[in-house]
Amino acid sequence: MKFSVLCDDKDSLARTGLIETDHSKIETPVFMPVGTHGVVKTLSPNDLSDLNVNIMLSNTYHLYLRPGTEIIHKNNGLHKFLKWNKSILTDSGGYQVFSLSNMNKITNDGVNFRSHLDGSEHFFTPEKSMEVQRQLGSDIIMAFDYCPPADCSSQELKRASHLTEKWTRKAYEYLSDKNSIYEHNQTLFPIIQGGIDHEERLKCLKQMIPFSKCGIAIGGLSVGEKKEPMLDIVELLGKEMPKDQPRYLMGVGKPTDLVKAILRGVDMFDCVLPARNARNGQIFTHDGVINIMNSNYAHDISPIDKNSSIKYAKTFSKSYLRHLFKVNEMFGLRIATLTNIAYYMDLINEIKNEINNNTFVKWSNKYLKKHGN
Repeated sequence: MKFSVLCDDKDSLARTGLIETDHSKIETPVFMPVGTHGVVKTLSPNDLSDLNVNIMLSNTYHLYLRPGTEIIHKNNGLHKFLKWNKSILTDSGGYQVFSLSNMNKITNDGVNFRSHLDGSEHFFTPEKSMEVQRQLGSDIIMAFDYCPPADCSSQELKRASHLTEKWTRKAYEYLSDKNSIYEHNQTLFPIIQGGIDHEERLKCLKQMIPFSKCGIAIGGLSVGEKKEPMLDIVELLGKEMPKDQPRYLMGVGKPTDLVKAILRGVDMFDCVLPARNARNGQIFTHDGVINIMNSNYAHDISPIDKNSSIKYAKTFSKSYLRHLFKVNEMFGLRIATLTNIAYYMDLINEIKNEINNNTFVKWSNKYLKKHGN
């Protein structure tokens, strides 16, 4: 994988760049839609291509359990299994340590967990995570990490950083030994942990640098902490992370969060929010967020989003979309998801233009004032 910085913003840490993998060229900043099971719910690969999506995220833990990596490997990897010819990033399964904490036990060597599907027992190690992701054949693979909850003790926070460093080293060594037996070219991103503790974050960053060849990630944020401490950590790391590598903020977030994080030097994002919220009737539009189930939209014949880049949002009325939700028609979920993903892509494209024109800070102030801080 290659990365080059194209333009540095003169008034902030923001920049535009270009990631090149074997499957696609990805302009940054970039938002990656989340296809947990290999699909963004209600959308096809062609839909994503039509939205100019050049990279998507899939979930190692879920694909490992179902359909199983052996089946995907027999299909010659995730790209051919999904019929998706652009880039894929797979997470390591480490986040499930956090999100399914009541079903697992963390040891020094890895995580014992029970499947949320059938209760079967599994043991994930750094090496196992790498083996699974190698079989998936994704372009960017994430190191196995321990993501602690926001309210954990100082002792547990330090343990999480220690285990993340230990597990990343093991993952790196595994890839160095096994690299030659796979045909897929993959890039490993280590993950910086440390909660909202500045000293712990900088220590973890220093530990991750030896494993960061073309990309590094900020993990363990948006897990229950308040917004301002989160942004402080992003800014702290934005000033210290390698400038010649893409910086990935995992699991974030709202459109305003993206703007704030890009100001602080982040290049890559993923979040389930636009697709998940679409299924709940929350629609992101250029005029603001709306809840399509509100009764005032029953007679609203205006377009869903007249400024959207997609035809559906400009053609169908809010009244029609609300009707589809009320009668549980799948087409309504599809329109809503397309509209939300398109909004995120439109936003990112606008941000890139503003950075390239050295007007991003001024633009961001207006955007955040309009859409809320």
